[in-house]
Amino acid sequence: MPIIVFALLLFVLLALLGVVLLSLALRYRAGTARRLARRWVATLNLCMTSFSAVFFISFTLLLSFWIGSAFRFSLIGMGVGGILGLLGLALTRWESRPEGLFYTPSRWLAFIIVFAIAARVVYGWWHATHPGSSAPGHQHWLITASGTQLSLAVAAGLIGYYLVYSIGVRLRFRWYEQCRSS
Repeated sequence: MPIIVFALLLFVLLALLGVVLLSLALRYRAGTARRLARRWVATLNLCMTSFSAVFFISFTLLLSFWIGSAFRFSLIGMGVGGILGLLGLALTRWESRPEGLFYTPSRWLAFIIVFAIAARVVYGWWHATHPGSSAPGHQHWLITASGTQLSLAVAAGLIGYYLVYSIGVRLRFRWYEQCRSS
């Protein structure tokens, strides 16, 4: 009987690993796909991402009463994400066609985003399974930071990236419409 339980547990863990790897591969594929810019999609992305950013910052401000540096980590993550969003807009390939404006996001930045998500999951697993054995004063700040703080920084970075990127797509689409109408 224990062999069956062990085999079932191993199968579940391998299936979970397969699902995680498949979701990361699909996220990368979706992040690098060529898209047709549409006004309503760009506006909806901008509104929803703005709402997410305001809600997230409000949540981390409230959370900072219990975890002192949560808000600081979120602001740093949002700033880094915003810079990556500007870089993403600069590296995006824009195509003006008779059918409309098409854009293809950068493969390298899509890889960095997927890598950040995967690295955060791996770090969370490592941090949970390896409790610190030495004094926190002798370690690098990244090692002593809690998983919550780093999770907030990564999440804020993703929100900041997508907020800046959605603003840029909306502005680029408005510029495309103005050039097309004149």
